[in-house]
Amino acid sequence: MGHGFSIEMKSKRHVKSVSIMDERRDSVLFEGYLGELEKVSMIEGLALEVRGTNGTLRIDLSEEEMRTILPSQSAS
Repeated sequence: MGHGFSIEMKSKRHVKSVSIMDERRDSVLFEGYLGELEKVSMIEGLALEVRGTNGTLRIDLSEEEMRTILPSQSAS
């Protein structure tokens, strides 16, 4: 099972492009502008939320996974 995500934009004006490739390349590209960052937080320890003036990005990522993935601050 992978990690889910959602992107909620306040207006389509802030979306740069949405591309769904042909059948030979099974990829999708979503680009936009979250605007000025307002807040980065964890939702109930289960999802990372990046909130901007133009929209919000949420990724299913636990606090434990964040600690494992991000480099240790003490290593520097």
